[in-house]
Amino acid sequence: MKRLRRVLSALIVSLIGLVLAWYFFDQDKNPPPAPREFRAVWVATVANIDWPSKPGLPVEQQRAEALAILERAQALKLNAIILQVRPAADALYASELEPWSEYLTGAQGRAPTPFYDPLEFWVSEAHRRGLELHAWFNPYRARHNTAKSPLAVTHIAQTNPEAVKAYGDLLWMDPAEPFAVHRTLEVISDVVRRYDIDGVHIDDYFYPYPIAAPATASAGSPVIKSATASELDFPDEPAWQRYRATGGKTQRAEWRRQQVNQLVEKIYSTIHTIKPCVRFGVSPFGIGRPQLRPRGIVGFSQYDKLYADVELWLEKGWLDYLAPQLYWPKEKKAQDFGVLLNYWTERNPAQRHIWPGLFTSSINDTPKSWSPDEITRQIDLTRAQRGATGHIHFSMIALLQGRRGIDARLSTGPYAQDALVPATPWLDPIQPPAVTLKHAPTTQTATIIAGKGKPVVAFAVWRLYGEHWKFSVQRASDTRLSLGADLKLGKLKCVVVTAVDAVGNESPRVRLDLATDSSS
Repeated sequence: MKRLRRVLSALIVSLIGLVLAWYFFDQDKNPPPAPREFRAVWVATVANIDWPSKPGLPVEQQRAEALAILERAQALKLNAIILQVRPAADALYASELEPWSEYLTGAQGRAPTPFYDPLEFWVSEAHRRGLELHAWFNPYRARHNTAKSPLAVTHIAQTNPEAVKAYGDLLWMDPAEPFAVHRTLEVISDVVRRYDIDGVHIDDYFYPYPIAAPATASAGSPVIKSATASELDFPDEPAWQRYRATGGKTQRAEWRRQQVNQLVEKIYSTIHTIKPCVRFGVSPFGIGRPQLRPRGIVGFSQYDKLYADVELWLEKGWLDYLAPQLYWPKEKKAQDFGVLLNYWTERNPAQRHIWPGLFTSSINDTPKSWSPDEITRQIDLTRAQRGATGHIHFSMIALLQGRRGIDARLSTGPYAQDALVPATPWLDPIQPPAVTLKHAPTTQTATIIAGKGKPVVAFAVWRLYGEHWKFSVQRASDTRLSLGADLKLGKLKCVVVTAVDAVGNESPRVRLDLATDSSS
């Protein structure tokens, strides 16, 4: 028995040695997995936060500003733009359902002159630079408090006033009014059908954030008491009374949550019925339901105030990615970034993507400005958190202006290397076919030929210089593969290429050895 044990032990040691030897020997032949991280930025159009810089700019200036944003995103090695296309029941694209946004042309309902379609332009130019374009919709806001021009005759508050309620200085589509729900689904469906977008995105505005009630509430604006102050209740009495008249017994808060739940579920199913590979993302307020929060975490309750049951959406898998807005610095222990990020990753039984929102615009010229170190620290925490595979910056203006050197810090630090967007296999698990590499031995370039049968959006490329692999991503339209030497790393020994489809699946690897000029 002892001898048998010694023999088995020797065999195990030998096997381990062989595995290790194979591993280290084979590093020269097999590059590491492709780096994957969602690196995105919100481009807000409401109140002209990011684009265009002000309403009514000439079309050529609008285009130039958009290109400057896209060029900066590409230079930073971001891989996605989240563009706000519906800030308040209006459109920054050609729509037969809602009027042109005043943030584009200066007057709601006025088309750009000379005419162009901004969303078509953004999608085309983003894809030209290897960037995904996610269309960002506000599902319920009907008029922002910064709006100045009159409502267009085609605005929902004009055509279907019963679906819109005044709330403080806002107009808000009532989530319990059937036409409001119908219009939001109709608008999103229209964009998914007509534009080659990569994702649909909604933010944290469900029922509106509560506002303080005046000393004397006006008729039709009931006041409810909270633990801290009097708040103006949302005026959804007609829909509530209809529900009660049909025998509804659910409490009002839960009834409101049901309205939001139904919309989120319908958006998810509607998008994937039209185009299965378009991802759906939600960016809620960053603190979870009070009864479920980790010890020491306190703050606003979206569950009770916005009627957003985000934990349920994750549990049901009604989204492809969640981007909780974790907009607090490290000294805010009651809203600790790492604790909150861990909370959301642990409440994810359907294994959806978790990509937290970072408040990069808090880097500014005020005494309260964040240090760029805060953002890079949060990126490091996200990378270290199991289940979190990316992040989104709010908003583009901070990166475009390079506030306090944040752009350089990202370029030379966490974004020094390209990254693929994480794969979404539950939408499509099938990998694309392998590429073919064609190379004439006397040239310093090769041609990448994508396999037939499945469209691809990018190529992942590894280059081996000596013993060092260098990774890059190039768009599928760029089929030229450079094979020249690297001034720092030396002569190129081989390249490995995969094709990447719309949801991030990679093809089998194909290798080109330059010494033998053979691909396999």
